[in-house]
Amino acid sequence: MANYDVFNGDADGICALAQWRLAHPAESYLVTGVKRDIALVSQVPTDAPHEVTALDISFDKNRDDVERLLAAGSHVFYCDHHYAGDIPEHENLTTVINPAPEVCTALLINGVLKGAYADWAVVGAFGDNLHKSAKALGKTLTLSRDALDLYERLGLYLNYNGYGPSLEDLYYHPAELYRAVVQCDSPMTFVNEQTSVFDTLAEGYESDMSQAAALVPEIATEDYAIYRLPNAAWARRVSGVFSNSLVEDNPDRAHAILTDLGDDHSLVSVRAPLNRREGADTLVRQFPTGGGRAAAAGINRLAEADVPRFIEALAKNYRR
Repeated sequence: MANYDVFNGDADGICALAQWRLAHPAESYLVTGVKRDIALVSQVPTDAPHEVTALDISFDKNRDDVERLLAAGSHVFYCDHHYAGDIPEHENLTTVINPAPEVCTALLINGVLKGAYADWAVVGAFGDNLHKSAKALGKTLTLSRDALDLYERLGLYLNYNGYGPSLEDLYYHPAELYRAVVQCDSPMTFVNEQTSVFDTLAEGYESDMSQAAALVPEIATEDYAIYRLPNAAWARRVSGVFSNSLVEDNPDRAHAILTDLGDDHSLVSVRAPLNRREGADTLVRQFPTGGGRAAAAGINRLAEADVPRFIEALAKNYRR
């Protein structure tokens, strides 16, 4: 059987798969894309039975293709932390799915592997903006403050690279970035041995965020704020990490970032208040192409005509 590794192109997906393949080395076909590209199982063929590992992509968005692979005799291991919907029972399907708001896929894989590569789970959790969970795991590893700060920055940079509606907006294709990560048994090794990759991501992040720092909200209340970003590559890349920084600075307020796609549609990032990490997934699922988890979600294409309805739904969802 051929191995297919299907994973989200953000920090959580990359760090989850890196742990898995460090523990279970195997040659595999990589199936991934930008962070918003989650219906990835469709790219796995049914020409023969395969061993399929699917990480950090919603089971709900991939259910039909999982069932297609199972019917063809494939074995599927599925680990994720997004809304899953109904999960079929099948002897060739193994699932580890937990949508709790303080959990990410890298942490779930860390549990399955009993901490074998826990440092990468810390990086993945930081990248998914789960600072409390990342620090709690880091504490068990007796990481120094400097090491923890470095892991936080690395998670941020890996996550930042995944944003954007197209691969052309990214500094590195997620598959290329994963290959750089999986060569390193620890984040420290990555920083020391993949210096050019780390530096490119760091410099790109700092440059993009310097432009985002000048932005002001279009609408701001005690309960929520909405930012509109221009049709520019830096804006498409920065939308997610900018959203995360806003909830860190305003933990009782929800935030929505609408990035102009240039065709009367916007790319939307939604963050629930840090102190009430719920409701983002149900909010965005009211709109086509919406998906995500309770604390953080998005809409790939929101029509300009639907923006007023989105704002109304956001206000209703987070009104205290």
